[in-house]
Amino acid sequence: MKKLRLLPLALCLVFLFGCSSDDSIVSQERETAQAKEASLKSAGASAKDLLSNDTFSKLLIEIAYVDGFKPTDEAIEGFTSYLKERTFKEEIELKYTKLASPDEESLTLEEIAELESDNRTVYNDGSTLGLYIYFADAPAEGDEEEEGLVTLGAVYRNTSMIIHEVTARKLADQNFFITDAEVENSTLNHEFGHLFGLVNLGTKPINDHEDIERDEDGKPVLDKDGNTNGNSHCSVDGCLMQAELQFGGFANKSAKTGSYEAGITAACRLSGKDVLRMLESQTSKGLYQPPSLDAECLLDLQSVGGR
Repeated sequence: MKKLRLLPLALCLVFLFGCSSDDSIVSQERETAQAKEASLKSAGASAKDLLSNDTFSKLLIEIAYVDGFKPTDEAIEGFTSYLKERTFKEEIELKYTKLASPDEESLTLEEIAELESDNRTVYNDGSTLGLYIYFADAPAEGDEEEEGLVTLGAVYRNTSMIIHEVTARKLADQNFFITDAEVENSTLNHEFGHLFGLVNLGTKPINDHEDIERDEDGKPVLDKDGNTNGNSHCSVDGCLMQAELQFGGFANKSAKTGSYEAGITAACRLSGKDVLRMLESQTSKGLYQPPSLDAECLLDLQSVGGR
């Protein structure tokens, strides 16, 4: 008789635990979906979150790389030092993820975004801000290697970046005095500058120092009202975010960009030709490190929580 009295209580407990478990799963799925959605914003949209500790005190960066195309330790060390110099993050953690090759001769940003969707494991979680950097074994679609018009890297979302590691290595091989690490480090630092919202890419400039779009002849591109358009790069000579670093010359600029983007807009495509020129200039001066941000860019970052 006592067993019969206990049966309803047992059934009730089973029901309560079952509901609690289901609610927990639903809640976890909702949080995961929200974290993924937060990573689909435009480049520069998370500048304040990256620079300050107001919402996130830690950066967790997933370094996803195709087997055999892992970035050098030296480049990653220089990159993390750059982040510590410019942000107030108390902790920066790296997670390395080795991936199989997608077996593509070249990649568009649309394909890169699909690979990220399939392979990314790091997202925002509590006080941790998640980022994803993919080191690819394939060049960007539309590269013209014979002309030196090749893409080293690009940012296409607020926490996403692509580095064409195969192209970076080929570029370094063109100069005995330039290493893989120097090309990687320069590319990482420049592209992350765009994630910081530079220049006028989510972080409003304190003073006007954004360069303008130009055509293949180097002349300003005017809109229908006769006004120039900014190109999200710095106009100050020697700055890491200088506009001339964006493309290896102006030839076939529009066609090349359209071919690579394939429906997804890149905030910047860093050209190999100009990075090589920049590094050659640095080494000729005895400087074996990427250029730094100029005073105007630093002022912009400080205005939204950076150092």
